Amino acid sequence: MTTLEKAKLWLTDTFDEETKRTIQNWIDTNSDELEDSFYRDLEFGTGGMRGVMGVGTNRLNKYTLGQATQGLANYLHAQFPGEEIKVAIAYDVRNNSKEFGKMCADVLTANGIKVLLFKEHRPTPELSFTVRDKKCNAGIVLTASHNPPEYNGYKVYWNDGAQIVPPHDDAIIKEVYAVKFDEIKFNGNDELIEWIGEEQDGVYIDACIENSLYQKDKTGYDNLNIVFTSIHGTTYTTIPKALRKAGFQKIDLVKEQMIPSGNFPTVVSPNPEEPAALEMAMDLARITNGDIVIGTDPDGDRLGVAVRNLDGELQLLNGNQCNTILTYYILDQWKKAGKITGKEFIGSTIVTSDVFIDIAKKFGVDCKIGLTGFKWIGKMIRDFEGKEKFICGGEESFGFMTGDFVRDKDSCGSVLLACEIAAWCKANGKTMYQYMIDIYKEIGMYYEGLINVVRKGRSGADEIKQMMTDFRENPPKEIANSKVVEVRDYLEQTSLNLLNNEKSVMDGIPKSNVLIYYTEDGTKVCVRPSGTEPKIKFYVSVKDSIVSEQDFKEKLVLLDQKINQVKADLNL
Repeated sequence: MTTLEKAKLWLTDTFDEETKRTIQNWIDTNSDELEDSFYRDLEFGTGGMRGVMGVGTNRLNKYTLGQATQGLANYLHAQFPGEEIKVAIAYDVRNNSKEFGKMCADVLTANGIKVLLFKEHRPTPELSFTVRDKKCNAGIVLTASHNPPEYNGYKVYWNDGAQIVPPHDDAIIKEVYAVKFDEIKFNGNDELIEWIGEEQDGVYIDACIENSLYQKDKTGYDNLNIVFTSIHGTTYTTIPKALRKAGFQKIDLVKEQMIPSGNFPTVVSPNPEEPAALEMAMDLARITNGDIVIGTDPDGDRLGVAVRNLDGELQLLNGNQCNTILTYYILDQWKKAGKITGKEFIGSTIVTSDVFIDIAKKFGVDCKIGLTGFKWIGKMIRDFEGKEKFICGGEESFGFMTGDFVRDKDSCGSVLLACEIAAWCKANGKTMYQYMIDIYKEIGMYYEGLINVVRKGRSGADEIKQMMTDFRENPPKEIANSKVVEVRDYLEQTSLNLLNNEKSVMDGIPKSNVLIYYTEDGTKVCVRPSGTEPKIKFYVSVKDSIVSEQDFKEKLVLLDQKINQVKADLNL
């Protein structure tokens, strides 16, 4: 079916007048918008369905969301025949999120499904927690994480509180694509809606405190200067309350950014991975002599952490550095408490630093590796429930989770943990940054870089596809003056040893369009198209050994140069 034919299907009486007028105008004016809005259907990636809001099959709107929700309703009825079905729905601060949340609730209640709907925006991890806490069959959250303001998205959670994974994800997609737009039931039944709000925040915050903190005497809690910003996102509802309830006393908020807004007016991008997003918080911390600066993304699952470096300046940690500190500290606390028996594990992903494998080995626990996205860490917890105890998990994109009470990355529990570590470090005469260096002295120093190549629209998608083909068919033989010794292809599920030219099958990880190159000196380069954004990502990890803080400073310069060399060698 051509793009024009797909668009004309939206000119029937199934669709509202404004939608039809927009499409007819595009057709009459031969607008480029028509092609980009209809050339494909939105797909579920690692973060669910995400896209620009607007008219068309390649846009987030009443009809594409309605189709997804109707398909989910059909699947739930097939999975739980004769049962009362409950679905929790949350939404973030993005434009149209609240309206989309109510619309999804209407489709579900029109299908006889009970809905627990948050009255106002709430963080994604609170939705994950609520699915299990309220014994729901599924959950939905309307969010596009840290994407630009024109985006929104839709994520589905199963009854274990984790995002959907095989076989449910593929089965739900089939149901979704089987739904015709005129089959969507939009006429909801408000009697089947249970509204939830602040009372649920308290239950969630208590669970965060219980699962994330270790210092019974609250070492240094009253002497830590914290600066926090929600960057106009949802965590204004939870994290300040959680910090105070936990016992932290010196908390300064970036007031301008605690105002929820889908336009994110004070930042170019509401992404705590980018130093610019924390600029206002850093400025406040320089005034208040802040020890730690923390910002969260719009839906409250990621966190960015800045601490004082060796020169006393505030510096944003990358996701791997932050998670290294959190993971090592937790395992050290477990070891001191005698809780490690050898039947525990931590979770990581294929694009995350291999430092977590080394940390797990030091403490005698397993490190399980999954595909990109926290849904795979959630799957690990479910797969090994009753056999192995999950301790914590993280990935490089500024996500972390402590314990299994939330089955997704969770900034609230992670913020509490980061503040405890910072307080403990300060009480013991060091900074969190020095604690990180101490870990590297023991484990080995890892340093990472992320290179994003953005290619928008249909032509961009084709270009990204061709780049993956080229890297797959013509892998580099040398990267940053080190010979490539192994190529892992997660689409073929094979590992090629270039030293003996032997190819082996990789078991246990589903197929994914990802390539990883390892070099002789331990450099790791991962190539992966994003599942939710028009970009191809290159994750670079380099490593060395260090013996002192001065050694760390010198090696940091060399490893940074090495990452730039990788970029040059791959023509990025």
